[in-house]
Amino acid sequence: MVKVTYVTHDGRAQEIDAREGISLMENAVAGGIEGIEAVCGGNAYCATCRVYPDPAWDTKLGERNDLEAPMLEEVGEAESNARLSCQIEVTAALEGLVVNLPESQT
Repeated sequence: MVKVTYVTHDGRAQEIDAREGISLMENAVAGGIEGIEAVCGGNAYCATCRVYPDPAWDTKLGERNDLEAPMLEEVGEAESNARLSCQIEVTAALEGLVVNLPESQT
């Protein structure tokens, strides 16, 4: 298990033991994280699983994939570190990851 902390817009931290091999979004849903809606179930069609990882994690998270950028643009996401949590697979390298959540996913 990999410790991941999701921080709500109002500063509440929710730490879970995330399973490797599945996405941050799937782990958030399984862990009952408030603020991850995941309306499309991980198909990168809705951007209701947006997170803002600290840029220090960029190397371990990798670049946005071809599905993320257009979807984030479509919903008007202006933050340069915004990612779709459904497109980030949890690995041991993400131990201790902290991601911030937007005020609203809709």
